[in-house]
Amino acid sequence: MFVQDRIGPPDEDSKLHNHQSRNKSFSISSKNLDFAAWVSENLYKILTILLLITTVAALFYLRNYSAAGGDAAALFCLQSTQSHSIHPKFPQINWNSIDRIVDKTTPFSSFRSEKWIVVSVSDYPSDSLKKLTKIKGWQVLAIGNSKTPKDWQLKGAIYLPLEMQAELGFRVIDFLPYDSYVRKTVGYLFAIQHGAQKIFDVDDRGDVIDNDLAKHFDVELTGEGARQEVILQYSHENPNRTIVNPYIHFGQRSVWPRGLPLENVGDLGHEEFYTEVFGGKQFIQQGISNGLPDVDSVFYFTRKPTLEPFDIRFDDRAPKVALPQGTMVPVNSFNTIFHSSAFWGLMLPVSVSTMASDVLRGYWAQRLLWEVGGYVVVYPPTVHRYDRIEAYPFSEEKDLHVNVGRLINFLVGWRSNKHRLFEKILELSYVMAEEGFWTEKDLQFTAAWLQDLLAVGYQQPRLMSLEIDRPRANIGHGDRKEFVPQKLPSVHLGVEEIGTVNYEIGNLIRWRKNFGNVVLIMFCSGPVERTALEWRLLYGRIFKTVIILSGEKNVDLAVEEGRLDYVYKYVKS
Repeated sequence: MFVQDRIGPPDEDSKLHNHQSRNKSFSISSKNLDFAAWVSENLYKILTILLLITTVAALFYLRNYSAAGGDAAALFCLQSTQSHSIHPKFPQINWNSIDRIVDKTTPFSSFRSEKWIVVSVSDYPSDSLKKLTKIKGWQVLAIGNSKTPKDWQLKGAIYLPLEMQAELGFRVIDFLPYDSYVRKTVGYLFAIQHGAQKIFDVDDRGDVIDNDLAKHFDVELTGEGARQEVILQYSHENPNRTIVNPYIHFGQRSVWPRGLPLENVGDLGHEEFYTEVFGGKQFIQQGISNGLPDVDSVFYFTRKPTLEPFDIRFDDRAPKVALPQGTMVPVNSFNTIFHSSAFWGLMLPVSVSTMASDVLRGYWAQRLLWEVGGYVVVYPPTVHRYDRIEAYPFSEEKDLHVNVGRLINFLVGWRSNKHRLFEKILELSYVMAEEGFWTEKDLQFTAAWLQDLLAVGYQQPRLMSLEIDRPRANIGHGDRKEFVPQKLPSVHLGVEEIGTVNYEIGNLIRWRKNFGNVVLIMFCSGPVERTALEWRLLYGRIFKTVIILSGEKNVDLAVEEGRLDYVYKYVKS
């Protein structure tokens, strides 16, 4: 009755005759019909007004976002990344009708070598690059880009400038930027085309220790030169551990590699015990670098106490260590050997930032490596890289820090029912585009890369995917191998990590038990560029969450704008 009274017609006539239900129903129907007719007649006006309001609201929001240091394009990209509405077009490839590509344009068409060193060059030959040409049995291949001097040359090296690259006939050329080191992808194909069985992926700022790669890596996996030995392996007992920091194993607990999720930086404890695995399938071999190891911008900016270059040393007597299926490690393009069974994993993505490209490649390749029964092994120091004291582009690593943890979890859980490796590779690249880890451009790039591999004569390895979901064997007492890493001097927030600092790092781990559920709110009154990162790395190891406020907002460093006298209002929010 109250509902009828509320929706009934308000005119006096209807109130006088509200006991006549027939007249009342007719009145309501008439009113509804009038309203429906009005909406029908003015529908286009209503839609126009709604569209105008929506457009103004969107422009106002994007304007505010841009003023706060954001980027509209990045916003749309982030929204696409976090949603599942991306539907790239899956490439259709006839794997049986790919024509062979033969080198007919370069002066090196008849040259053959099994061992290649591939490096990108943007400047005249460095002293380190000149030393690489002296390594016996290895052929240096230098890949130019638009920054490379026109008169670049180096005795003992094969140099491919942009013009020569364009004439090779590779499909990947159409996807590669002109000014980036990812053009090394052309070099990988060229080396495979010319007989490569091992490729050393390196940059031009590192010296191979003792000028002998065979002394540090397992260059030969089969035959007389192979080392028939068992390899120490991280334990697979904890199924929830998907990533490790290998620098701890080699004596540096407070240093972490580029590509390690920042939430794992605080994992300082060493391995309780290891297992072992037979050698022979370490198809990707990641070397450690003394001097300036492969670290990210967060480490570089927060750990450099002075203008002196980094000179960090690792334990060269620590044994090499393998990664079991289900556990990953950052892999870079600065100091890594790929064997022929993993050549398909050399592709450097083009739709992500250059600082993230080789790291994403490394995780993508590790997951696919399990499909052929291979694994990654990390080796003691193999090169010495020199710190040129250059600015590290933090903005180039933002997508890396945001997505790498999610990427690792996604890859560990990914499964495919395809029956050939290249089909699995293409499927994984498609799903990664769907999930926003890279764009459809890299999906099409993957298709071009795989076709080029077949065109230069590469034979894809056979699958051994039954091992992936096979129940893991229980680790008995006799299977446990112990190795206690050294604690070498390092830098911890600009302080020598010896004596007292070692003790304090131990305290951080103990304090975490008491403050693990506490939120710490801090106000930074000075410049936040370095301070904010230092505070997060130091106190983030103890407290559940660290909120940093400052007089000005900094989106890149997740610093909120606030006033010191109102700081406690953020506790409630």
